[in-house]
Amino acid sequence: MRRLHNTSRDYDWGSTVDIPRFLRDDPAGRPVAEVWMGTHPLGASSVDTDGGREPLATVSGDLPFMVKLLAASRPLSIQVHPSAQLARAGFDQEEAAGVPVDAPHRVYRDPHHKPEMVYALTTFDTLVGFRPTAEILRVLTAIESPLVQSIVENLHERPGFTGIVRVVERLLDDKPDVEEVDRVVESCRRLHGQGIDIKRAYATAVEIAEHHPGDVGILISLLLNRLTLQPGEAAFLGAGIIHAHLQGMCLEVMASSDNVLRAGLTTKHLDPVGLVRCLDKGMSRLARVTPELFGFSTDVFSPDVEEFALSVTQCSRAEPDGAPLPDAPRRIVVCTGGEVELVNATGDRELLKRGDAVYADENDGALVGVGTGELAQAYSPTADTPAAELTDLV
Repeated sequence: MRRLHNTSRDYDWGSTVDIPRFLRDDPAGRPVAEVWMGTHPLGASSVDTDGGREPLATVSGDLPFMVKLLAASRPLSIQVHPSAQLARAGFDQEEAAGVPVDAPHRVYRDPHHKPEMVYALTTFDTLVGFRPTAEILRVLTAIESPLVQSIVENLHERPGFTGIVRVVERLLDDKPDVEEVDRVVESCRRLHGQGIDIKRAYATAVEIAEHHPGDVGILISLLLNRLTLQPGEAAFLGAGIIHAHLQGMCLEVMASSDNVLRAGLTTKHLDPVGLVRCLDKGMSRLARVTPELFGFSTDVFSPDVEEFALSVTQCSRAEPDGAPLPDAPRRIVVCTGGEVELVNATGDRELLKRGDAVYADENDGALVGVGTGELAQAYSPTADTPAAELTDLV
């Protein structure tokens, strides 16, 4: 077992307090949005070795998954992650064009797709996937805006996924002016003040407008499902699914990729054409991940992708010999609460407090957690890992 030293990202939407407190540090007054754990070259972890501190990849090789600790104090960008095919084509194109991999306008930073799963550490709000057409029409019909009513007409003429994508494409190609967006927000505010809302659509638009006034993403948010996860719940966001995290802290587990196509609610580079091209399977409401039980104390969240699964083990004195974690060749284990001693098959012990993380491999064998706390383990699923059920997000 090797203790991880990880890199952080200070994006402007991050929280000034949540991640520092989780890591048992004093807040420094700047936003801390993410902590990366893994071998992705743009944010690789390091470990202590006999030769000093070295990149994790020197002992683990390239991991197919990565883990992020994420804390949002305000909405992130509306975004989509590409499929494997689109990621490879986009990466090759930008490489051939000589775009530096760390350039702000670079879109495809690696040739991989990026399915991901969020495990809530606090109450966590996100937007995921398009609402059903009938629900979108209910949301939009009550809004007093010529632009919105024209969208209603378009959806009557072309309902379903393709019609909704055309609406998004139209909004991004011909962005409405700030006054028109403000008019929509004011109508949403008025409806919400009257006690009228449909699946929190109006409240969401008003909430986003406080942080991104006049942004076209406010209009797109009206088309999206809102999902609230309570601590201990998880949701899966497959490649091609439009989404935008709103607020809260979570542990993200994903394929080792940093490919993000954005279309609003951000100061980062936008690629609306690429985002529309990547949209796929966007009408699905199956996002909640129902875990399978391993042993007595572990939930396994495995959304049936080959790169990652997540086990969450509740350690307590009820199992004085320790709570076993699912075995896997290469793992990243994060203590998400309490204080737990991690013990490997050869008897080596590593004391983990909240925020501590270690890398373990086949030399460590099966791991056991002794103490009182919670351990989250990211790993590539094996043939014995049961696929978790995806259920309706509402």
